[in-house]
Amino acid sequence: MSIDSDIYAKNLPLGKEQENVLENARSRQLQTLRESLRPGQRSLADWQGGQLAVSAVPGAGKSHSMAVAAAIAIARYNLHPKRQLVVVTFTRSAAASIKSKIRDRLKTLQLPLGSFVVHTLHGLALNIATRHPDQSGLNLDTATLTTPNQSHHILKASVEQWISRHPRRYQTLLEGMHFDGEETERLRRQSVLRTEVLPSLANTVIREAKSSGMRADDLWEISEQTRDAYDILAVAAGLYEQYEQLMKSRDYIDYDDMILAALRVLENDTIRHLWQSQVFAVFEDEAQDSTPLQTQLLEILATDPTGTLNLVRVGDPNQAINSTFTPADPLYFNRFCDRCEKNNNLATMNQAGRSSARIIEAANFALRWVNEKGLPDKNEPPFRLQAIHPVDADDPQADANPTPTGKSVELHTPEDIYQTIDAIAREVTERFSQNPHHTAAILVRENRQGRFLAEQLEYLKRDREIAIYEVGEVERHSKIPAEILKLLQFIDRPHSPDYLKAALEVLQTRERIPAQDLNRLATTPEQFLYPSPLAAPQKPSVAQASRYCRNLLHARLELPHYQFIAFLGMTLNYTGSELATVQKLAERVAQQTAGRNSFATILEVLQEIVTSERFEGVEEDNDDQYTRPNQLTIITMHKAKGLDWDYVFLPFLHEDVIPGQPWVPTAAKFLGDFTLAEVARAQIRTALHRQEVTGRVKGFDLPQPLDAWDNAARLKKAEEYRLLYVAMTRAKRLLWMSAEQKGPFRWSAFSWQQGGNLQAKKPCPVFQALQRRFKDS
Repeated sequence: MSIDSDIYAKNLPLGKEQENVLENARSRQLQTLRESLRPGQRSLADWQGGQLAVSAVPGAGKSHSMAVAAAIAIARYNLHPKRQLVVVTFTRSAAASIKSKIRDRLKTLQLPLGSFVVHTLHGLALNIATRHPDQSGLNLDTATLTTPNQSHHILKASVEQWISRHPRRYQTLLEGMHFDGEETERLRRQSVLRTEVLPSLANTVIREAKSSGMRADDLWEISEQTRDAYDILAVAAGLYEQYEQLMKSRDYIDYDDMILAALRVLENDTIRHLWQSQVFAVFEDEAQDSTPLQTQLLEILATDPTGTLNLVRVGDPNQAINSTFTPADPLYFNRFCDRCEKNNNLATMNQAGRSSARIIEAANFALRWVNEKGLPDKNEPPFRLQAIHPVDADDPQADANPTPTGKSVELHTPEDIYQTIDAIAREVTERFSQNPHHTAAILVRENRQGRFLAEQLEYLKRDREIAIYEVGEVERHSKIPAEILKLLQFIDRPHSPDYLKAALEVLQTRERIPAQDLNRLATTPEQFLYPSPLAAPQKPSVAQASRYCRNLLHARLELPHYQFIAFLGMTLNYTGSELATVQKLAERVAQQTAGRNSFATILEVLQEIVTSERFEGVEEDNDDQYTRPNQLTIITMHKAKGLDWDYVFLPFLHEDVIPGQPWVPTAAKFLGDFTLAEVARAQIRTALHRQEVTGRVKGFDLPQPLDAWDNAARLKKAEEYRLLYVAMTRAKRLLWMSAEQKGPFRWSAFSWQQGGNLQAKKPCPVFQALQRRFKDS
């Protein structure tokens, strides 16, 4: 017999016989579900309370097994809307996917759909905070959610306030090294500090400290444990302090404020017990990307009235690739796995059906080589030692460990990047002609590499009817409002060094002017824009930039205000869908300035759009799928995580990119051979790591700047190697890798439209090791 799941969900009465039939049928279905899982996946389905760590290799089917385990737990413990399983994951798309999978299984099992909830970490925190506004102090009716970055006006204001309150510390930074008091150099250093160094330090430190529950006062305390010429952590603490004051005064909140607000709510015993009584357990996906503060929130919710922590954390520390952008650190999940292993509560999903056997062999070799020879470290190795294994012959996954294409792993050393373009074009054309239903992608380390590839391979669309989808183009669209705003601010106040520099950065990024030291140009706007007859002749690159800026200023005298956004779209050489995005932006601004059209109101509305919302650009193709057949997707390695393709191409694998080195901008060399932001990050992480072990952040010394800089370099290299591992494991049938003999000195400054120069390049060390291991590839 079959009972409609909606009837069951509405708690309508069932007869005793019906209940028995339903339970027997459900037990058989649950057993079938469990048996459909691989051995490592079954450990998750067999969970019966307490803590469990699941370390999963790429392609192991984490989401599938978590959905099955969630359904089994809901059935086993008779969960319902007042006693729920909470599932937490990293992104909204991942949350929607796993929610759909769990619902489908519950419908099949005829279990109540209200027995679980799925949240992102921030969504969960916001849900708790908004239900108890008096305790959280969070009022979304008046607060504005913002995501500050280095160029955000809140951070800029924080820097200016810090400078006015700490003139001596600022003077120490200004003098730096080898300062002779020359006025032009002083102005240049001021520009570098105010627009680059201090905003970067503030942005990095606030994210690192705040997401770990560290307040400005805490940062002041640990700053006493290190002494350097600049008192870097003391500067950072002061910037953090100014930031928090400004955010509060303007009623702004950031994403960490959501987590902190939820934790404030749960400090109340009554409310905490209420939430804990409603939460049966917490299942966390992508646990390697959680910050300490987020983990603290989950542990509180997952603690039952007896004090038992019912927490299942699933992740892959070898795919931890976000610490460049977030304070996430694989060390925390690794330590959780180690603690669980001591209590026999660690499971490993080590079978994966995504890739052919040879691609798996290459990925496993790269992992071992990095740990043993590339970046050896007994205490904190870059990778957790877990190898990927093919699935069993009777595995139900369709086309598991698929038949390889060609040699499956191919290693190329073209003469230069243009030969790579030709080789990829030939390979893609041949593969798609043989298998038009297959998928392909080029994975790049930097967006600029992707743009270069998209332009060079555009002819495939015309000549071979192969679609080219550059994911970075869509992301560039969301930056258009900020670019337009920076140019308009310069046009409105051309005498401002800050606005001039911001405009020059846009023009340089969009390749309207040559790459050069913008700080020197921006220190004296009048001299740059309108040099006197007695001044020394400007260099050609400077003269070109000056001429371009003057043309923008002349346009204000010649054009009506309402045409300015469209004009700037043309002058920045936007094309195709970018121009459509500019038109969309112009229409939005026109609507919001109707009846009060002036330059000031246009600036005001644009500032609001840039500050308070993510402006969605216009795509030529609304289908945003990355894995369509007969399409060559060009995407960054970071964004490729969670995806896979039949053929994956990894070009431009050079040592200066992977693993690379932390880079000190030439303009900031006067401070030393390190950056303040990376030194502060390394010092804060050292304090936090010791706190997790000892329970305190005081009582020991922190590394000095040069040692901290070395630590930062090591952390960066480890993450870059993990990023390459993630990229390699996206391939199903063919993994095509290349290290060109010649390439750009630096991709960020490479102008291929103007015939940029190439130079000899060293291959990535992993690439060389793979060449030695797979000589026939």
